[in-house]
Amino acid sequence: MRVPILMYHSITERPNDETRPHAVHPGEFEQQLGYLKDNGFTPLTFADLVASVNGTGAALPRRPIVLTFDDGYADFHSIALPLLERHGVPATVFVTTGWLTDAGADAAGRPLDATLSWSQVREAASAGIEIGGHSHSHPQLDQLPDAELREELRVNKALLEEKAGCPITTMAYPYGYSSARVRRQVRETGYQAAAAVNNAVADRHDILALPRLTVGWGTTMSKFRRAVEDRGVPLVYLKERALTKGYAIVRRARYGLRQVARK
Repeated sequence: MRVPILMYHSITERPNDETRPHAVHPGEFEQQLGYLKDNGFTPLTFADLVASVNGTGAALPRRPIVLTFDDGYADFHSIALPLLERHGVPATVFVTTGWLTDAGADAAGRPLDATLSWSQVREAASAGIEIGGHSHSHPQLDQLPDAELREELRVNKALLEEKAGCPITTMAYPYGYSSARVRRQVRETGYQAAAAVNNAVADRHDILALPRLTVGWGTTMSKFRRAVEDRGVPLVYLKERALTKGYAIVRRARYGLRQVARK
């Protein structure tokens, strides 16, 4: 199995300074969708991919691909969803429940832009979009003490299942950060699979840390084609992969120091 899993965030003409690196212009997004259709790709939801891998779903098509969207920005409903429906493309949205615009007493964290409402989450689900978890307040999960980690995952999953009205079986790590400890807790919370980042094509990876390919403001069509066609991906994402490895070392050291300080 070698399946490109694409990671999007915001689809907008006017991203703000914080969302710009991971935003995609609607015109470019539609061009990307057109490329996938014209070149024989079959889009799947993240859960459909997992079911195929586990042997509980349909066999993988010849050219599978997965489109995922992190955080739950409002432009998913107003811009991305109509384009996905126009092209007949299923997708997965990983929702940060504390960021939703009508989270009310459950509000937590600081959203970087306007976000979905609960009714829009339900509308996306009814349109065939898979809803997945993305924590409650969008912290670096691998830096949290065990009790806070459990609560972040539990509240996120419980709210999504209650208010979106559908089973939540997959999630994505905020910032792509996880650890063996985090992954154990993700499984104990009831998730069947989870998405990381890593900027690699999913192959025989840990089902609780499936890698994704970043699509953002600087993703040219040339880079997009090379990524989805699995042509030299390590070189295409050389800078991003180097930064990811560096951050991982820093995070492990930071968590270790915090554990020592608590003793």
